[in-house]
Amino acid sequence: MRATPLPSRRLFLGMAAAVPLSMTGALTIGSQSAGAATRSPFVMGYFTESRNGLGTDYGLHLAVSTDGLQWMPLNQNNPVVTPTGGTGGLRDPFFLPKQDGTFVVMATDLKGTNWNAQSQYIHVWDSADLRSFNNYRLLKLHSMATHSWAPEAFWDASRSQYAIIYSSVNSSGHNVIMVNYTTDFRTVTSPQVFFDPGYDIIDGSMALGVDGVNYLYFKRNNALVGARSTSLDPGSFTVFTSGLAPRGGIEAPILAEAAGTWYLWGDANGVFPAWQTSDLSTGTWTASDRRVYTQPLNSKHATIQPIPQTVYDNLVAKWGKPAWNRLKSYNIPDRYWRHADYIGRIDQYPFAPYTDSQWKLVPGLADSSAVSFQSVSHPTRYLRHAYYRLRLDVNDGTARFAQDATFHKTAGLADSSWSSFRSYNYPDRYIRHFEHLLRIDRISTATARADATFSVWY
Repeated sequence: MRATPLPSRRLFLGMAAAVPLSMTGALTIGSQSAGAATRSPFVMGYFTESRNGLGTDYGLHLAVSTDGLQWMPLNQNNPVVTPTGGTGGLRDPFFLPKQDGTFVVMATDLKGTNWNAQSQYIHVWDSADLRSFNNYRLLKLHSMATHSWAPEAFWDASRSQYAIIYSSVNSSGHNVIMVNYTTDFRTVTSPQVFFDPGYDIIDGSMALGVDGVNYLYFKRNNALVGARSTSLDPGSFTVFTSGLAPRGGIEAPILAEAAGTWYLWGDANGVFPAWQTSDLSTGTWTASDRRVYTQPLNSKHATIQPIPQTVYDNLVAKWGKPAWNRLKSYNIPDRYWRHADYIGRIDQYPFAPYTDSQWKLVPGLADSSAVSFQSVSHPTRYLRHAYYRLRLDVNDGTARFAQDATFHKTAGLADSSWSSFRSYNYPDRYIRHFEHLLRIDRISTATARADATFSVWY
């Protein structure tokens, strides 16, 4: 029935850094010129899946970011709300800031990966500020014997209605982007085709009113392809890019603008690659440096929206920061610290079990002004050096163990905005990776300085 193997995502309403309402009540839409010098925080919504299922949860998860690039999961990366109707699980959540300043939250009604499920409904909540989720309901979009995947919404001022777009199969026999219109997200108009390029597509993500043009990115054959239109009328969009197709395939596009730069995110089997451009009209994207962005742990098929600083502050106060950290390599930024068979190493994200990459940076066992790395998955064990190699051992309470497991955090040797870690009892040596294993070495070359530099994030 469908050529694409996974349901995905994303319709970001291309906001500049602003979030206020315009005089018409519609959300202010960013452009290249407007908002380029301002920066607002952002919220991301997602569900989670991990390779061995340990971190899989089909509830709504939240993360926040001050720059739209480095994401901090909230509520210890646990769900903040879970559907009680339909399948009892969600995929592909989406937040829309409404005309009155509150949010509507929508999501695909699907728990797990049964792509043959035929739900005609989507999950819907109302939320004042994403701290509480009220008036849960299932909203029926159509009566066809097919699905309603990856719902997104935007305000169509010409109709004085919200448009809900989603992926479904119509009489053409392939997936298209459908649309229903609504004023209250309780009743909707009859469905109609919003975009059908003549082949199977899913996952619409839009940027509205960018220099008078509306952009729609979608998934086709494991690539992200762009279309555009000067109106929001169904049938008005035309394809203008050849598509981005990284090895292994991709889905779930998200268009997001931050501080004058447009980003196109995707979901490549649980990894969120990102591209950037200063001009959407060219359809040309440059891969973003993985050093500058970090996705939430186990995140899948996300939504991104700008939020006021007060909403950001209240979310962090409500749900809390993670009690653990992950450490990312500077010169191989798709790899993170982890332990495997009690050996310290860096491996490519994602891997299983993901908990092997979570650490508590606690006061140093030998010096409280330094740090020690306590394993989250094996809390009686700490990273310590033995014969200069890092391993995960049980704290035996000896002075030697405490010294071996203590490190002074310093400015990154390759980049002072990152971090390096100097051994407490071998102060001429730093933690570095060598052939993907963690060890302590004397550092004298540019390569070694890069090997010894890491980010401490989540």
